[in-house]
Amino acid sequence: MKVPPKANLSASPVVELRQYTLKPGKRETLIDLFDDKLIKGQEEAGMTIIGQFRDLDRPNMFVWLRGFDSMEARKNALTCFYDGPVWAAHRDAANGTMIDSDDVLLLKPAWPGSCFKLSGLQRPAGRRLGKASEGNRLAGSVAIQIHHLRPGTEIDFGSRFKTEAVSLLEWLGAHVLGAFVTEHAENSFPRLPVRAGENIFIAVTGFVSAEAHSGHEAALTALPEWQAFAQAAQPNLAKPTEFLRLSPTSRSLLGR
Repeated sequence: MKVPPKANLSASPVVELRQYTLKPGKRETLIDLFDDKLIKGQEEAGMTIIGQFRDLDRPNMFVWLRGFDSMEARKNALTCFYDGPVWAAHRDAANGTMIDSDDVLLLKPAWPGSCFKLSGLQRPAGRRLGKASEGNRLAGSVAIQIHHLRPGTEIDFGSRFKTEAVSLLEWLGAHVLGAFVTEHAENSFPRLPVRAGENIFIAVTGFVSAEAHSGHEAALTALPEWQAFAQAAQPNLAKPTEFLRLSPTSRSLLGR
């Protein structure tokens, strides 16, 4: 099989947000396997492993992001990896940690330039030992807001978020890493399901620590300008927004 070219680190116009429910006590097992064995094979197949995280509020959840240069590139890269030797060698061990791996959102940038900026970042060569090292990162916490939008409100919500919310978030110390909406194109690799019928806007932000994130949230909710934004955006929402508080693993590109 012909190996696809490596993905462009400067931008990933197609992104998967993947949330895995794991068997109790198996998260560290999967993280060790993922960081040590599965990153290189996926990136050699032509995708970008953007970030992988422990969910701070759900101890049995593993959350990760991977990117592709296009929907066709996604098909080629996933075919290469899942039909290749790396996955064949490790799939039983990986699948053995999981209860569910089908919670997947297929995404595209919410506006030009809102994708992740990864050029210049270098992944650590090896896994750091011990949880203590996880707290000594330059950026120790990543947050993802998942907004469930009513049909036809994507443009209005995205425009309002870009012009009003981004400046407020960054003024209070958050770093907006990317913003995305649902990619409604047909799933180019149906062997891996994605959540169909979704209408999602997600914002990904970074903080120096989980404590900084908590302080930021308290200050943000008390800000009259943010309250005004939230009130104006409420009619766009189909159901309450989900908030993910995430700690990057030691080999995550995002959140370093």
